[in-house]
Amino acid sequence: MATSDGFPASFYGEPGVLGMLSNGISAFLVLLQNFNTAHTGSAPVGVENILAGVHLILIGGICQLVAGMLSFRKYDHLSGTAFIGYAALWGSYGATRIYFGAVSQSNASTPLQIVSNSSTAVMSSLVTPTETPVCQLCLSINESAIAGLVPYILLSFLLAFCSATVNYIMPFVFGAITATLVFEAVGLVASSWALVVAGVLELLILIFAIYGSTALLIKGLTQRLVLKGFGTPLFNVLLLGTANSTNAQSIGQEKKKNTKYAEPMALGFFCDSVAPFIFAFYSFGYMKSFGLGAAWVSIIAVAQLFSSYYAHLRQDCYHTTKFGFHATYWLIKAWDEFVVSALITAESKAVSGREAMVGDWFFVVAGLVLCVGSLNMDVLELIHNLLFVLLTVSTIPQIPLQGYYIFFGVACSMSTATSIYGTFARLINTIAEKSLIPVGPQPISTEQLKKAMSFKKSKQGDQEVQPQTDQVSDSLFYLSNGVAALSALHSKVSSENLSLLHMTVPWVLISGAIIQAYVSRLQVSGGGRFGSVIPSIYVGVWATWTWFRFAGNLLQLSTEVVYGFTAGAIALLVINAVLMSIAAHRNLVLLFLTAVMEVALVCFLLSTLQRLPYELEMAMLALVSIICIYGALASLVNCIFSQRLLPMGPPLIKEKVKQDAFSELPCPVANSRLTSGLLKIASLLEEGGVCGIPTDTVYALAASCKNPQAIENIYNIKDRPAEKPICICISSVEQLVAAKPPFSPLLWEFMRSVYPGGISCIISKGDWLYRLGVGPAYDRVGTKDSIMIRVPDHTVTGHLCDITGPLAITSANPSGEPDSTHHSMVINRLGHKIQGVLCDGDSNELVASTVVNCLRIDEGTITIVREGCVPAVKVQQIFERVKRSMV
Repeated sequence: MATSDGFPASFYGEPGVLGMLSNGISAFLVLLQNFNTAHTGSAPVGVENILAGVHLILIGGICQLVAGMLSFRKYDHLSGTAFIGYAALWGSYGATRIYFGAVSQSNASTPLQIVSNSSTAVMSSLVTPTETPVCQLCLSINESAIAGLVPYILLSFLLAFCSATVNYIMPFVFGAITATLVFEAVGLVASSWALVVAGVLELLILIFAIYGSTALLIKGLTQRLVLKGFGTPLFNVLLLGTANSTNAQSIGQEKKKNTKYAEPMALGFFCDSVAPFIFAFYSFGYMKSFGLGAAWVSIIAVAQLFSSYYAHLRQDCYHTTKFGFHATYWLIKAWDEFVVSALITAESKAVSGREAMVGDWFFVVAGLVLCVGSLNMDVLELIHNLLFVLLTVSTIPQIPLQGYYIFFGVACSMSTATSIYGTFARLINTIAEKSLIPVGPQPISTEQLKKAMSFKKSKQGDQEVQPQTDQVSDSLFYLSNGVAALSALHSKVSSENLSLLHMTVPWVLISGAIIQAYVSRLQVSGGGRFGSVIPSIYVGVWATWTWFRFAGNLLQLSTEVVYGFTAGAIALLVINAVLMSIAAHRNLVLLFLTAVMEVALVCFLLSTLQRLPYELEMAMLALVSIICIYGALASLVNCIFSQRLLPMGPPLIKEKVKQDAFSELPCPVANSRLTSGLLKIASLLEEGGVCGIPTDTVYALAASCKNPQAIENIYNIKDRPAEKPICICISSVEQLVAAKPPFSPLLWEFMRSVYPGGISCIISKGDWLYRLGVGPAYDRVGTKDSIMIRVPDHTVTGHLCDITGPLAITSANPSGEPDSTHHSMVINRLGHKIQGVLCDGDSNELVASTVVNCLRIDEGTITIVREGCVPAVKVQQIFERVKRSMV
């Protein structure tokens, strides 16, 4: 956020610049074609449509997606949700243009009469049931576009309303988009007048977006508001209701509010509103084909994967699993319905298209698993999960085809209504950081849930050191493999039935390869010892399985190619044996999964030799799905409660360090809840040791300022670059007062406003540091002219500083790696290098403190050096309030 970074840095510091410009330019592209259509009476066709679609995807889709990602990293709930949501909208517009352009280009000789046009440049002929299939396809494009536009209209209105609680520029931008979408939808069924009105509204979008982008750009460059519009809401969000503190406190999963990343729940509900609405339109017969609908649903499902990704960055296992699994469901169902509507004949639908697939049964059971996880959340989450279960039940193969689509459409409609309410509630409540919109209390108390789910009575303190093999994305890993396994059960039937073969491909390939590749990416950054090795290999397993067992029948593979698959199957067998040894380091559930997969791979090898006993393969695949269901449930529950409530089984190959015997740990440990524990760590620090200690943010390495050599050791322990300074930690502002530093009244007032808390202030060095107790470490902490001060809002750390005096601290992680959020992470990573660890369980936050440069505070300026647990916006708000109070 420093101004020295220049113009490009403003896009990172103020991603709203990029987001609003993307909306404005995309609207301008549509405006030009709408006015041209209204003026000439003919819509653009062929290459012109394709090029317009590509531009919309690149500008409105990808550029705005980047803006949304940056907004999430800036703890901006509203902008992150809006920009990624609108990225999906413009991306779908672009896909529609390309889709129609390709159709019109390939059928250029077919005369089409233009009935209407929209932002998607959709053409339609005045068709009757007896007219050409090309004309019917164009009409189907119109229907699909309307089905996609309507939910975006509703959600865009919600975004405009919610943004009015933040500033008064974004409501005009989002409001103009809402009105534009209305007339674009009308333009699909009415005359060209709707296109003219839509064009005028698109011009307003461009004007508002240019002004808003300019205001934000100047703010990013000058670090102050010059143009009006931002910083002042149209109305106070607190006017929407009275905060219910009981409800807010009951949400155990969201106890860590001030993290580096914005909450992605609103985006997840946003995506869960669009996808079922499109399915409902199709199920009730308003869409004759699902070709374009599959593209719209696929794009919004990708957006939902981003909500899962940011939940993962927040260490939120429940929402990581929920949104990732919902995205899996929408992707599979989208391409499933596309296959049914486009590739399977009407005669074969009832026989093979519905009755043969059993993968939906896994979704039903997995939906119940999510219901169990939501018992620790609120009533809204539970209802939303129950409706997802209803959705999955509505698509089980035993439902007759006559009632299938009606049941599915009703379930989609109910899910859409709940998701729209959930989007609104999550947005308002996260903006206000209070429970203003009712979401209901926690269905069952946390303690009752723990007692109900606990497999055995555990002794107090058993969960002190958590196993580092568990990761936030483990539950989604099990679910993706379970769907793929159960969906692959009909291999023998598919070899004889091409219709079923077409349907099996998306079920196995999407869940087992595409979604598991996403899980693999999550586990790369999860900090686990073996990273993403197992999911990465299983991506190859399911992709190869699909290519040979299903697509291979269509391609009529030659004998030489089949022998190549035989060699590949042997290689996979050997690799999976290695995976079994890795799983033996983790737990018994994962070991059982890899062992059963070994037998399944033997079956795959036999199938390449045409010697497959199908009953054995079906039994193994069913067993894989059962293991995956239990693994998903146990991983989810254990991660939510940060305890081993449901057994996963001990690792067969145990580490040399036993976690239940402190005497055999790599360094001495002490319990923060005991006075003797504090005294033990204080003694180690006094003796010149380096110890891991808890703070109000993440765990830190600490050394006493009385021992300069210990501070030098911190650099060696962390492999920390010498040019990076180390800050000091004190117990209270009163310690600073006693040292009598020459601070201005403004600096004193600002520090009293932010301390204690997750903010570190950079101030000028001086002789007052000797009076503070820094003493011999004066040259070892901070820089030559400045020092960073921390006053943690943490009782344990405060007591420790009272005993030892000022401590030199830095985050307890190897340089360049993620912060340590549990004392076990400090022990496992650095225990062999340090002299002790003060154990205090989970951190209150997931990221380090926010660093504020106060060297120029007397000039009325502060600079955010690093945005951490306290958002930069909040720091600026505190500073502005302090300045006003001083005046």
